[in-house]
Amino acid sequence: MKHLISISDIKRKDIELIFKTTDKLKKVKKPLLKNKILAMIFEKPSTRTRVSFEVAMLHLGGHAIYLNQNDIQLSKGESIADTARVLSLYCDVIMARVFSHETISELAKHSSVPVINGLSELEHPCQALADAYTIMKSKGLKGKIVFLGDGSNNTFQSLIRVCHMFGMEIIVSCPPNYKPKIKGGYKIVENPKDAVMGTDVIYTDTFVSMGEESEVKQRLHDLRGYQLNSSLVKLAKNPIVMHPLPAHRGVEITSDVMDGKNSVIFQQAENRLHVQKALLYLLL
Repeated sequence: MKHLISISDIKRKDIELIFKTTDKLKKVKKPLLKNKILAMIFEKPSTRTRVSFEVAMLHLGGHAIYLNQNDIQLSKGESIADTARVLSLYCDVIMARVFSHETISELAKHSSVPVINGLSELEHPCQALADAYTIMKSKGLKGKIVFLGDGSNNTFQSLIRVCHMFGMEIIVSCPPNYKPKIKGGYKIVENPKDAVMGTDVIYTDTFVSMGEESEVKQRLHDLRGYQLNSSLVKLAKNPIVMHPLPAHRGVEITSDVMDGKNSVIFQQAENRLHVQKALLYLLL
């Protein structure tokens, strides 16, 4: 693969290679990417995406340049194509966190260096790969996974694709008007209590993502019955609990579950760093 724009860009064998490389690089701080430069475009702010990519490049001996909307000319009328061409002249790889998936696709189309999707409104492939790696290390990529809440969430779209590749049973528990945008590979079970019975993984995310602030009241009303709490964890017997962060404690997940013995949430966060080290190394 030249770019990582969507999970659809890669196959199971690619993911297996990324995970094997992650295992090798997890505790390694060697200048494998010495003098390589990562350009990071941020239309949306982030804690984990920015820090994990910066630290990944530092661990591998490279350097990362942070570029928000005020630092580059995209917001002042320069075309995406011209931005991609110029950054390709200066840098070895581009990561972009954008509002529109069309932006990341256009960057990749005109870039002569690898482009990584750090999040768009449709997908979050880096998070999905870190999540799948976490599941593999905790339970193995098998069994049943249940997504609670907004099934059209961008992280869900990517992770559903990964889990489907590995043959996991995928259940999305959501109201009728919050179904995933992708088709096939999962079942809808609206009642969360029915959905989590016997599951190996319970996954949730914020009920209100960036760009959906005008829908806060409606979303919180619609999704309040899908909170990940201790009663659901008990019904599932002994699942791992996942959330990509940032979390709104007491809204989509309770603090006792987030900090409880079933939680692998902070392992997920750490694994963003390790999986992205592998991804950068393989792309370069």
